[in-house]
Amino acid sequence: MQFVQGLPAGVFVGQTRVHHDRTLETTQTELQGFNLALHVQDDAARVQQHRMILLEEFAGYGVDKITWMTQTHSTICRVVNEQIDFDAQEGDGLVTQRTNHALMMMTADCLPVVLGNADGTEVANLHAGWRGLAHGIIENTIASMNTQPTWAWLGAAISQPCFEIGTEVKAGFCSKYPELDSAFQAGEQAGKYYADLYAIARYILQQHGINTVLGGEQCSYRQADEYFSYRREPKTGRMATFVFMA
Repeated sequence: MQFVQGLPAGVFVGQTRVHHDRTLETTQTELQGFNLALHVQDDAARVQQHRMILLEEFAGYGVDKITWMTQTHSTICRVVNEQIDFDAQEGDGLVTQRTNHALMMMTADCLPVVLGNADGTEVANLHAGWRGLAHGIIENTIASMNTQPTWAWLGAAISQPCFEIGTEVKAGFCSKYPELDSAFQAGEQAGKYYADLYAIARYILQQHGINTVLGGEQCSYRQADEYFSYRREPKTGRMATFVFMA
């Protein structure tokens, strides 16, 4: 398991890949790999076993609680500490101040963003597609935290040359943050643009005092040997970005 370097002591952040040495086989060619999503018509028992494999690996670092979400491309952020909910939490952001608690967020082109404070006493994990970014998932997650986050890590997402959007998407961002005009390149067709999710996220984070932003160099669409991509294959699995404090 690979962890992000340069974070406060005791904070562990990373992202799963398509390949894992304990991946279970499937007859569904499109879902080959270490899929962690229950909503993509994979065998539920297979997915749960993959999740248990992750929990076993995390347990080696002291993790004793793991939280997944039913993600909805919303701006809903939830704080989860000691309470145990038997129904899946709906939303796209998680915050915890509890140690040994892994927060999980699934993606396959959308941008995973992990946040934390300088002391390593509070972390957050959020799912930021263009809808979430435009409507305020980063802002809402920061507002849900007890302390000011000082760093962020951006996991693998679709890169700008592969992410074509329409005029309405660009307008949604630029009406809120005019400076984001530079995050869009004109496409070959009228009314089409290529959006840079990484640049958009960095700008929003910096507007909220987060100047240490790590990651953001991958492309889930192009790196087929490492990442699932919904734009590349409409029926596909999901990676998980994780964060926990030991």
